[in-house]
Amino acid sequence: MSFKNIAIVTAIITFVLGIGYLIFGSVIIGRWQIEPTENVLLLGRRMGSFYLGLSVIFFLSRSIPLSEARRALTIGAVVMLSILTFLSIYEYIADRVGSGILVSAAIELLLALGYVRLLIVERKSIIKVS
Repeated sequence: MSFKNIAIVTAIITFVLGIGYLIFGSVIIGRWQIEPTENVLLLGRRMGSFYLGLSVIFFLSRSIPLSEARRALTIGAVVMLSILTFLSIYEYIADRVGSGILVSAAIELLLALGYVRLLIVERKSIIKVS
């Protein structure tokens, strides 16, 4: 998968999450079997703004040529998605959330692996050019 494709997929997913947390926070939080209290929904709305920002960043960066900036975005995505995957699984194992979080963990893991693959492919491209 090319950077452009994975950036667009990431932009779409983060856009949906951003809108979801801002407008339908109780549905998303409820899917994880967490009580949607006012405090939790407040944090969800704040997360929604971050997700919308990430959506814009990845959508606007979709056509960046191979560069240090693109590499930084890719590494940042790997770190963010890997930590989210780990936390999702950890919280599920600790029985603090319901099985709905495993869907999120699977999506996070697939995106993380996509970005890792991209880093490997791009590294080989850089080595061939050098």
